[in-house]
Formats: sequence, C-alpha cells, structure tokens
Amino acid sequence: MPVPQHVFDPPFNIIRSSHVVLDVVDLDKSVAFYENIIGLHVEDHDNIAAYLRGSEEHQHHSVVLRKADKAAAARLGFKVGSEADLDKAASWFAENGVLYAFVDRPFQGRTLHVTDPFGYRLELYATMEKRPHLLRRYERYKGCHPQRLDHFNVFAAETQDTIDFYAKLGFRLTEYAEEDGDGGRIAAAWMHRKGNVHDFAITNGRGPRLHHFAYWVPGPLNIIHLCDVMASNGYIQNLERGPGRHGISNAFFLYIRDPDGHRIELYCSDYQTMDHDHEPLRWSLRDPRRQTLWGAPAPRSWFEQGSEFVGEAVREPVFVADVVIAD
Repeated sequence: MPVPQHVFDPPFNIIRSSHVVLDVVDLDKSVAFYENIIGLHVEDHDNIAAYLRGSEEHQHHSVVLRKADKAAAARLGFKVGSEADLDKAASWFAENGVLYAFVDRPFQGRTLHVTDPFGYRLELYATMEKRPHLLRRYERYKGCHPQRLDHFNVFAAETQDTIDFYAKLGFRLTEYAEEDGDGGRIAAAWMHRKGNVHDFAITNGRGPRLHHFAYWVPGPLNIIHLCDVMASNGYIQNLERGPGRHGISNAFFLYIRDPDGHRIELYCSDYQTMDHDHEPLRWSLRDPRRQTLWGAPAPRSWFEQGSEFVGEAVREPVFVADVVIAD
C-alpha cells in the first residue's frame, strides 16, 4: 500500500501531542495510581477531575482524569503553533465536512474540539497555563520519574485512510509495518510532528480505540524500578508487557494498565527524525524483531484490548493483520 508523502506546508501547524483526557470510575484511586505509582505530579484536583503532569513539563497538565460512570478515552490533545492556527484548523475542517466546535476548558486558552472522520476525538489548543517545571525538584520524584508525555497510539479500522488523513495534516511517517509480497498492506504506522519517532501511531484493529499513551522516562533503570514499585504495591496484574526493547523506534519500554484498564507505555531511547529528507523505515509484519528486538512476541491482550472513545461506535477492521502473538 502507498507510503504517504511528507507534507511540509500543512493547512495548520500542529506542534506536538500534548495531553490525554480519560474518563475513570474511581477518581481518587486513579489519582493515587498516577501520582504515587507512576510518579506524575498533581496540579489540581477536585471531586470532578484531576490534572497531572510530568516533571519536565511547563504546561499545567498532560493527563486529565475525569470522574465518570464508565471508563473511556475522552480526548487526545494536540498543541498548535498559534491562535491563528486554531482558526485555520476550523476553516480546514469546515471545508472538508468535519464538524468542530470552540469550547472553554479549564487551564487552557481557546480550545477546538473536533472528531475526525474515523472517530478520534481531538482537542486542539495554542496556549495553556504554565507552571515551573519540576525537573530539578528531585525530592518530589516518585515511581519511574516520568518526564513528559510523548505520543498516542490508536487502533484504526481503516488503517491506510487514517494514515493518509493525518499525512495531510503534516504528520510525517518514520516507521511502518507492512505485509510482504505484492499489494502488501500497511498494518501500522508511526507518525510525528515534533521530531522524534512519533506523536501519533496508527495500528490496524477494531477502532476507533485508544491503544495507549506514553510518557518518556530518563532511562531503562527507571522502567525496571517501576516494575518493583508496582509489584510491591499490589499491582503485579497491571504489568502487561515488558520490560523490553522495540525494534520499531528502538524504545526501551514497559506497558502497564491503570485501575480502569487504560494502557500506559513508559519508555526511553528512541531517536530524532526532524530532517526533511528522513526516510521511513519499513518492517515486515512477520519480522519478530519489530515487536521486540529480542524476539519476544506481544500478548494477545496487546492486540485486542483498548479504550473506547466516548460516544463512538467501534468498527471491525478492513482487514485482519497476520501478526505474531505470544501463546
């Protein structure tokens, strides 16, 4: 299937992935998990929502936890370059028949809500309240010392169409997994705006669903330490996959599940991709090193389970990818 061409003059300027909004059933339990186990910092917390961030982040929040009757993914947040980019985005969505609305959101400036043609609920903004970063406040470090939110990964029912749509918005392809042979279809793609391997990854599967969101940590030992923290605090069943090293992105990783089942990746060690002539790296879908460089396949849950988006019906994929799954 076709690899999209890089677009260097997109209709509006998305800077990077910024934050995720999650619906959770037990807000206090979720806050305790994200603060005391993972190690994020609580900036604001009431009986309706909590706002947390990593120690490197100046922005007020990179994850919002909202109390709800049912766990779900509510919004994926992206920062744009300016207020003018919000207006350009609204115009582009209107021209392309995509519904949008400007809304007020706590601690953020003017915010644009849009649901893309595939059911991903997005939140675009240009300004957010700033806080002093906590990078050198080592006395406040907990868990795996998460520094910053890095990317989202979603299940897509229409993988190629979703890739092509985000390529039009300036997301550039860095790596992809493809079937072998003539007419091989792309089953997963890693796309970026900020100059590392990805801000937005698109994976074939029942969608739209959020597969995971990821935080960058200082190094592999932080990830190993988190395994010890979770095991000694009664969360051993929430350790889903890893630690390990991906072939794709070269990232050292760990996948965990929060109390509501939302999947979080903690990772480090990927690489820079900002050169305009950076060429995407192709992986065979059957190459065991792409999932884990050491050859260990992912568990079935990693391919089948994800967080549904609020109000969006989940569709079966256009095709079923023939992937290697652990027994």
